[in-house]
Amino acid sequence: MQVFFFFFFSLILCSALIFSETLENDKRVLLDFLSHFTLPLHRWNQSSPSCHHWTGVTCSGNRIVSVRLPAVGLNGLIPPFTITRLSSLKTLSLRNNQLSGELPSDFVNLKNLTHLYLQRNRLSGPFPATLSELKNLKVLDLSNNDFNGSIPNSLSRLTRLRVLNLANNSFSGDIPDLHLPNLHQIDLSNNKLTGAVPKSLQRFNTSAFSGNNIIITVKEKKRKTPLGLRQLPFLLILSAACVLGVSGLSCIIMITCFGKTRISGKFRKRDSSSSSSSTPPGNWTSRDDEEGGKIIFFGGKNHLFDIDDLLSSSAEVLGKGAFGTTYKVTMEDMSTVVVKRLKEVVAGRREFEQQMEMIGMIRHENVAELKAYYYSKDDKLAVYSYYPQGSLFELLHGKRGMYDRVALDWEARLRIATGAARGLVKIHEGNNGRCVHGNIKSSNIFLDGCIGDIGLTTIMRSLPHSTTGYHAPEITDTRRSTQASDVYSFGVVLLEILTGKWPVNAETKHGEKMDLVTWIRNVVAKEWTGEVFDMEILSESGGFEEEMVEMMQIGLACVAVKQQERPHIAHVVKMIQDIRSTD
Repeated sequence: MQVFFFFFFSLILCSALIFSETLENDKRVLLDFLSHFTLPLHRWNQSSPSCHHWTGVTCSGNRIVSVRLPAVGLNGLIPPFTITRLSSLKTLSLRNNQLSGELPSDFVNLKNLTHLYLQRNRLSGPFPATLSELKNLKVLDLSNNDFNGSIPNSLSRLTRLRVLNLANNSFSGDIPDLHLPNLHQIDLSNNKLTGAVPKSLQRFNTSAFSGNNIIITVKEKKRKTPLGLRQLPFLLILSAACVLGVSGLSCIIMITCFGKTRISGKFRKRDSSSSSSSTPPGNWTSRDDEEGGKIIFFGGKNHLFDIDDLLSSSAEVLGKGAFGTTYKVTMEDMSTVVVKRLKEVVAGRREFEQQMEMIGMIRHENVAELKAYYYSKDDKLAVYSYYPQGSLFELLHGKRGMYDRVALDWEARLRIATGAARGLVKIHEGNNGRCVHGNIKSSNIFLDGCIGDIGLTTIMRSLPHSTTGYHAPEITDTRRSTQASDVYSFGVVLLEILTGKWPVNAETKHGEKMDLVTWIRNVVAKEWTGEVFDMEILSESGGFEEEMVEMMQIGLACVAVKQQERPHIAHVVKMIQDIRSTD
């Protein structure tokens, strides 16, 4: 038995030593790479742990898998036999620096590399032949460099490649017939290419080949049609156009009424001269204005993206509210963040930064993480984590009456309420117990109970009118949010969870309309309590009505008219948890 334990502990010790040694080797590789540049990088030193503190470094297990150093001032040749010794490396981003010369031939050693970003440097020479050997590559961006010569046929070996960008170089000759089954995006524009677009690439937009001396064939089929038959297709097309026009108008009305738009495109700079003027197409190129705009990250997080990333990435408008427009932004590595472009910010730079720093320090599983912020004369941005499951508002009110609606059951509603209450406790603990959310509503609460949009009311011109149904009575006079008014707003959310009704203009069974709080008070006063609950949860088999009555009592306590009669949010958490004996 003693021999067994000795062997077992020896095995554990050896594993730990191997783990440590492997990570230390990767660490020494990066320090070797850095030694070729006269550039100090934040926390890149022998004494600090590379996986959690080094700028731009990400680990998985005991290996470094990602190195991202965009726009950090790297100048000169890429040193050979340094960074290419990171055999587990999957993502390498050295873009937007001043790197020059040819790519070292030892890049062939990066067998696990999936994403390579070298754009906007001064790299030159022929297409790096070694890159054709990296069979796991999914994204390859060499754009805006000085590469020349032909594009090799060997690129067809990269069967997993999804994105290929070679734009703005000096590549010449014919475009090879690249058979890349997974390729979704290609850009060969602004080179010196000649000939015709090969058949394998004709599925892509012609703009991908613009700025070259390339013949682009457009195939057209013409058929002679007797004059008497020409009017029939015309009438059919006209009829179809009318139907599509009416359908499109209906969709626009539905989207507008629901209060959410989805528009895809690039995240662009707004036109500051007029709110009604249109923004020209193209990417928004960042620039430092008179006040020196820059993006600030929180909590020692690695520098995974910069302002150029945000402003040139694919974006989708999630919604437009009183605080500004919210975008879903998909980064070059396919990660997703939410960017809120703030409007009507009255706070000066110092006050804005102080408020953002305070918000950024709040870390909790039920508080949506503020990843970064950006302040300049023209724009103020807040960058958050993205929650793909959607908001509580969407889950409660979306697709009501539709056949494909998935109802939110009572278990889920109870879980979301518990999580959101815990998150609000954490928020109120911030700034030495003086932090206020100021904009609690169901569209700012997500499926796992996380709360977003923290603390923005203190830097904005006015409180949003869209949240009138959530406002405590005193807000009308003071125009100032407090922790007590947050509790009131949270109480409205609890009542919204129970009833499935909107906070404003809740409709009774007699067709009357009033705000949700007033309506519930009237119903309870007449002892018609069962009428308030959402039919979608009443129809569940499980006998949850007693629990729902308890939740309603908690919600009504939170929306007390007098501030001093509302419970503290920590007590609200305890009351919600007491609804069930288990946490």
